[in-house]
Amino acid sequence: MPITVTPLSDALGAAITGVDLSQDIDAETVAAIKQAWLDNIIIVFPGQNITDDEQENFCRNFGDLELVRTATSIDQDHPSIMMITNVKDSGKPTALEDGEMMFHYDQCYYEQPSMGSTLYAIEIPDEGGNTLFASCIKAYEALSDDWKQRIEGLRALNYYDYARNPTMRPDDVNPDVPQWTHPVVRVHPETGKKAIYVNRLMTILIEGLPAEESDEILNYLFDHIEKPEFVYEHVWAVGDMMMWDNRCSVHARTYFSPEKRRMMRRVTVRDAIPFAAA
Repeated sequence: MPITVTPLSDALGAAITGVDLSQDIDAETVAAIKQAWLDNIIIVFPGQNITDDEQENFCRNFGDLELVRTATSIDQDHPSIMMITNVKDSGKPTALEDGEMMFHYDQCYYEQPSMGSTLYAIEIPDEGGNTLFASCIKAYEALSDDWKQRIEGLRALNYYDYARNPTMRPDDVNPDVPQWTHPVVRVHPETGKKAIYVNRLMTILIEGLPAEESDEILNYLFDHIEKPEFVYEHVWAVGDMMMWDNRCSVHARTYFSPEKRRMMRRVTVRDAIPFAAA
C-alpha cells in the first residue's frame, strides 16, 4: 500500500504512515519517503517498533551510516548508534544527557556535516524533552533583500566542545576542540534552495568582521531562525521515529527534569555530496 503523508505544521514537517520500518522497504516506497523528506525537511513515522539493526537498515536506504564520533567508547556491533539519554545503564555510547539544548546543526563543526539523522523514541518523560525544529530555508526566504545581500558570501566559525558546555553556547574557544568555517548561506545540494547556515549553540563568529558587527549579525540571524512561524515542536510518543534534513534545518530540545528517564536512539546518515555554498 502507498504511504500517507500528513503535514505537521505550516513551518515544516510531515507524518508518514502506511509503512513498517521493521521490514525491508521496496525502492518505490523509499523514493516516496525521500521525496516527502525533501519536501517537508523533517518526517516522523509514528507507532514503530524497531531494533538497532532495523533502524540502521532503514537509514542505509539514504546513504552510508556515519560512525559515532562524539563518545569515548563505541559499540563495536553497532558503531553508528548513539543513545541520546540520561539513562546511565543503556550499554551503548551516550551523549547530551539532561535538560534544555540550544538550536543547532549536527556536526557543523566538521568539514563535511552529516546529511541527516534519525531519532527513535524508546523512553520519554511525562513532561518536557520535546524537540523543536526550524526551517532555515523559510527563514532565509523571509529575510529582507538588504539582509540577504549583507550575509551573501560571509563565512562563520562553527565550534563544539563535547566535554564542556555541551548544551549551551560557550564563552570562549578552545583551539583543540573540533571547529570549521562554513558559508552563512548554504545551497541545498538536492533542492537548490538557500538556507541560513548558522545556529545559536555552535556558530561562534563571522570571519573577517569586527566582533561587534559579527555579534550583531549572528544574534539577528539566531533570533530570526527561531521565530515561531519557522518552528515545529514535536511532542514525542514512544515508537516515534523522526528523520530530519541536517542541511537546511536546526533543532533544539526543551527542558525536562533530570529525575525523569529519556532514551532516544540515534543513527546518522553521511552526506556523500560535497558541501555547497551560495
